[in-house]
Parts: sequence; structure tokens; C-alpha cells
Amino acid sequence: MTIRKRLEWKTLLTYVHRWMGILAGVFFVVWFVSGIAMMYVRLPVLSVDERLGHVPPLDLSTARVSPAEAAKAHALTADDLRIEMYYDSRPIYRFGRVKVYADTGERVPQVSQAQALEMIRRWVPPAYAGTVAYDTYLLDSDLWTLYREQRSTMPVHRITVGDPARTVYYVSETMGEPVMKTDWLSRSLGFISGVLHFIYIPAFRRQDALWRWVVAWGSIAGAVMSLLGLVVGIVRLRIKQRQPRSGTSYSPYSGWMKWHHYAGLIVGVFSITWAFSGAMSLGRPFPSMRNQPPTTAQQMAIPGTPLDMDALTMPRLRTALGVFQESFAPKVLQVHQFRGEPYLIASAPPAPWSYDKEIGAQERRYQPAAPHRIVSAVAPERGAFARFEDERMWEVAKAAMPEAPAQDAEWLQDYDSYYYDRNRALPLPVLRVRYSDAARTWLYLDPSLGTMTKQDSGGRWNRWLYHGLHSLDFPWFRFQRPLWDVVVILLSIGGTVLSATTLVPAWRRLARHARQAKLARDRPREGHVSVSRTES
Repeated sequence: MTIRKRLEWKTLLTYVHRWMGILAGVFFVVWFVSGIAMMYVRLPVLSVDERLGHVPPLDLSTARVSPAEAAKAHALTADDLRIEMYYDSRPIYRFGRVKVYADTGERVPQVSQAQALEMIRRWVPPAYAGTVAYDTYLLDSDLWTLYREQRSTMPVHRITVGDPARTVYYVSETMGEPVMKTDWLSRSLGFISGVLHFIYIPAFRRQDALWRWVVAWGSIAGAVMSLLGLVVGIVRLRIKQRQPRSGTSYSPYSGWMKWHHYAGLIVGVFSITWAFSGAMSLGRPFPSMRNQPPTTAQQMAIPGTPLDMDALTMPRLRTALGVFQESFAPKVLQVHQFRGEPYLIASAPPAPWSYDKEIGAQERRYQPAAPHRIVSAVAPERGAFARFEDERMWEVAKAAMPEAPAQDAEWLQDYDSYYYDRNRALPLPVLRVRYSDAARTWLYLDPSLGTMTKQDSGGRWNRWLYHGLHSLDFPWFRFQRPLWDVVVILLSIGGTVLSATTLVPAWRRLARHARQAKLARDRPREGHVSVSRTES
């Protein structure tokens, strides 16, 4: 009885793993292959350098309407307020996605098909201006505009350029500017990386809740399948007795399945962790294992008070711009409310943008931050500075957690396990304060920009269960390149072999079952014909 039960549970595990593998084998092959591509390339974007490369340095000489007057005229709030030049060389205020001209107070109008074409003709070099052509009007996203941020800019005009890179621009009708750019290289690389890895099928991806649910729970199912496979692989391994069927092999299988057996023993654990961590990347199905929304106190700790736009008068803005121009000619001024006072922050503009240089280029997502300066919007005559005082960051820490006792505090001169950047672009030093509240909150306060990053116990769990397991992003390993690249690629190749070796046996099994089902359907019909002939 004991031997029979043992055989039954082994058979059950094998059966469940086999059919889960038949259903998921192709997806796992695609995930492993596209995962290698994802290490180096992502979906195409319109780079910040290119966008800013087409606007001149900020000039407020023609500005007549203050931000407060513009906001009042159009019933706008001061969230994410920026001041910059528009593509027609007129100053504008950006209230989030809404733009208002600073010279007349009028909203920047929607762009028509003809205006979108003219805008792109001005963007591309004169040699390609005659090749600019209108493609289509998109009411909803296509394959390259499926991110939520991009979908919020719909509808868009899709415009093609007859250059060697076969460039395509997307111009938002409501925002009045290009919001996406692709070319043949970025589309090709993006397809084998992001599109395949994230299952970016437009009709499916547009259903955001459904897509997240399917991908998250599909990943969990994949982890269960891999775990069952690892158990079966260990149980089926024969250390003491070699199998006559497979010669000198320690596996009871032959052919493709022997490769699958050995590959599973080698990389099976990583197959489990990669599948599971894929679900964690979406914040599901364990919402407690991610950062919780900030409290009201945490939201107000940096600004202190709501922004008083009346303080942003035109004389003060012009004086502040002159202060910035002593260091560099800014293209964008970001309004930043800090501890009850508005400030303006500007970064040095990027290097001159070259169209030919950018053909096929991807967004440099992790480029080092450009030098910046900060100027008080209410007292610009005090001059520019590069960071807020340390004492001000202590004020933020106290305001963010007024009821919680601080466990410890430290100025970090190097990254820790939760505040870090593999490309070392995040600013240092930062003030880390750890609290003894129920959520075990940690705050990271950056004096260079006057910002705050929050981590609680759920967020720290997510850091290990997602970034740690999915990218092998461990403190002792993440900066060891190219060793990290070699290890991840080799493990991904092992995962590809593990998954691909099931495809041929799965096809054969499905074909065999299909033949058996056909025979089962045909037998009663043949028996009926035979009886009829006998009776006749």
C-alpha cells in the first residue's frame, strides 16, 4: 500500500507538471529569450534630449501673464507646474498636461493634421522634410503607445518620415507636441524585448486590470509548475542505479526529455524565482508586499503648505531666470514648493541634439543627472544654490512622521540595500531616518532636490521578492559587471533550454491524443455501419 501511494503521488505530480508545461512551454521560451534582450534594450521612447533639443532656451521677455492669472483663467491647479518655451518659440506654463501661453494667457490649442505635419517637418533635417507624410489618426494606442502615460495623450497623429531609419512620430492632438518616436531599429529591438516579455498585444494590454490579473496569476502558475517540475526531477533522478534505457544516464528519460530533466535540475530554482518575481513586479497578487500610499503628513512634509502662485510674479520670475543664466541657459524651470516657500529648479540643458546620431537610439534612462541650481521664487536676489541645508531635511523628517519615534538616523554617503541605482545616478548623500511605527517606515531625504523617498516593510519585501529575485539584484552582486551579465545570460540560456526541450515532446503528445480522440469518435460510426450491412 505504501509503495502504491508513493507511485500515485509521483504520477499525479508528473501529470500536473506535464500538462501545465504543455500549456505554458511556449510562453516560458519567449520570456527567457526576451528577458535577455530586456537587459539591454526596452520599448522605444521619445528621448528627453530630443524633445528639449527642439525648443530654445527659456525667454520671459514677452511673458505678460503670471502663473496665478493663467491658472485662474482656466481653473487649473498648480500640480507639476513648469515654465518653458513652446515649439513656436513662445513661453508657456505647463500645469500637468495643460499648457497656457505666458504672453497671452490663452491655452495652447489642439493641433490639427496639417499642424502636426508642419511640426515634424521642422523637427527633421531639411533633407527629409519632403518625405514627411501623414499615416493615421489614432483614437487609442497601437503597439508602441501602450504605456498608461502614453495612452493618456490620445488621440494622436501618427506621422512617418522617409529617412533611412523609417522613423515614425506620434503627435498628441490635445498636448500639441510629439509624445513618441520609433524607428525600424527601436521597433525591432522593442519587439523582441518589451513586447514579447510583457505580452503587449494591443487589444489585451488596453484592458489594464485584466492584463495585470492574467500576467500576475499566470506567473504564479508558472512558479507552481516549475516547483512541481523540480520535485519530479529530483524524485526521478537515479544516483545509485543507472537506467539501462538511457545508457550511462542517471535520468530515466531519453532524447529531449533527458535534456529537460538535467536542465531542470540545474536552473529549476531560478525558473521558480523568476516566474514568482514576475508577479511581484505588478504589485499582485500580494498587495501588502509593496509600499503603502503615503499619509497626509508624508504628502505635506516636503511642500509644508499649498503653493501660493501669487508669489510667482513676473518680475520675480525674470530675476530668477537671470540668476540661472549666470550658470547656464535653462530650457525648463520646475516650480518646487519646499517647507512653505516656492523655489525654482533648473538643470543644465543637454548637449546639442543630432538627428543622425539619434537614429535607432533608445532613451538613456539611467544617464547621470545634469548639474542643477535652485533659486528662491520669492527672493531670487539671494542667488542660486545647489542643495537645501541639512537642517531643513531634519524638519521634513519630523513633519513626515510627527507621532512616530525615530529609531535611528544617518547621512548615507553610499547606497544601501533599498536606496541605490545600478548606474549610480541617484544623488548622494541622503538622510536616512528609520522609524519604530507599525509599518517600520524608512525615509530617504535628498537635500540636492528637496525630495523624499519612502520605504515601508511591504516595499522592502517587494524589493527582494521582485528586484532581488528577478534581476539577481543583490548588494554584493549588482555592481559586478560584466560578471552579472554573464551569470544572468547563462541562467537565461539554461531556462530557454529547459523550456524549449518540452516543445517537441508536447507536440507529439498532443498529436497522439488528437489521433486517439479521432479514433474514438470514428469507432462507433464504423460499428454502426457494420451492423447495418449484416442485417441487410
